[in-house]
Amino acid sequence: MFLLLMTKKRRLRIASYNINGINSRLAVLTRWLAEFQPDVACLQELKCTDEVFPREAIEAAGYSAIWHGQRSWNGVATLSRVGEPVETRRALPSDPKLEQSRYLEAAVCGILVGNMYAPNGNPRPGPKFDYKLEWMDRLHEHAAGLLGSGVPAVLIGDFNVIPSDRDVYKPERWLKDALFAPEARERYEQLVAQGWTDAIRHLHPDERIYTFWHYWRNSFQRDAGIRIDHALLSPSLAKKLKSAGVDRTPRGWEKTSDHAPIWVEVEA
Repeated sequence: MFLLLMTKKRRLRIASYNINGINSRLAVLTRWLAEFQPDVACLQELKCTDEVFPREAIEAAGYSAIWHGQRSWNGVATLSRVGEPVETRRALPSDPKLEQSRYLEAAVCGILVGNMYAPNGNPRPGPKFDYKLEWMDRLHEHAAGLLGSGVPAVLIGDFNVIPSDRDVYKPERWLKDALFAPEARERYEQLVAQGWTDAIRHLHPDERIYTFWHYWRNSFQRDAGIRIDHALLSPSLAKKLKSAGVDRTPRGWEKTSDHAPIWVEVEA
């Protein structure tokens, strides 16, 4: 019996949620944590400084947390109920705009979790789009190093890229948008081609799956969305992938984010 207990494996649920303002949507977040119970939750768009991050509420929900905030914009946090997340990096190497909090990396349960909020890039063309592409190039370089290390890793969060026509309702309406730009899509494709597995698309190759719906024109009710939140798994972690998907439920709540959480389950 002792031997069986020692060798029994469990599933680890790692989720990502662009909360679109953590303090204004704290009730939504804590409700989701209680109902969905992710083991690790990566949050983006905190829109708060480090000093006003709601640490007490997060701890009351049963989670430890690390975070990197920014006034009014951006911001990322990693929550864990399976041990303290150990921070390893809080920006991409050589990021030209370190004042923007967009990347937070931590070790949790033997997995390196890269929590990211990539630049939107609009309007295109322009300096914001140039920065988006430059940031993605930095991500490409860093991701290659992670793969070279051989450590089990996941890059998860809001990539602000629509990878293909399957990932958007009416692609023709997004042709001028930075999220659907050929340059951004090509960089995402090149990133995956390094050896990363797009977990949701890998398990659901032909389905139309969305993670974001605008607030206007009943976009969510009509399912007129896009898929811009992704989870990329390193080869060693991809072998342990058991399931992945989108938790659409919170998107239907009142005063909620315009994103829905994504999640993967891996054998730990």
